[in-house]
Amino acid sequence: MASNNGSVLSGMLWMFFISLLLFWLPTIGPLIAGIVGGKKAGGVGAGIMAALLPSIIMAVLLFTFSTALTGMPIIGMVAGAGIFMLLALQVGPLLLGAIIGGLLA
Repeated sequence: MASNNGSVLSGMLWMFFISLLLFWLPTIGPLIAGIVGGKKAGGVGAGIMAALLPSIIMAVLLFTFSTALTGMPIIGMVAGAGIFMLLALQVGPLLLGAIIGGLLA
């Protein structure tokens, strides 16, 4: 049995750069990025975390910064929820690819 030498951070970076390079392929690009990133992450759980963690981090950062800049937590909550939904909508093929790549690892 092969050893599990992957990391979530390396999976996230691979998914990011491959998604950036294959943006012109609407469904196939994120699927390929997810497969490679899930394989680099080292497993199914790590692949899922590598696919979802950037969306959660961006939503929290946007919530924090928009609340700090406007001084109104409601505006920050709406902005954070909005960016999370936009990112979560595009993460479907990436998540499927991460599961497939994690199973291949």
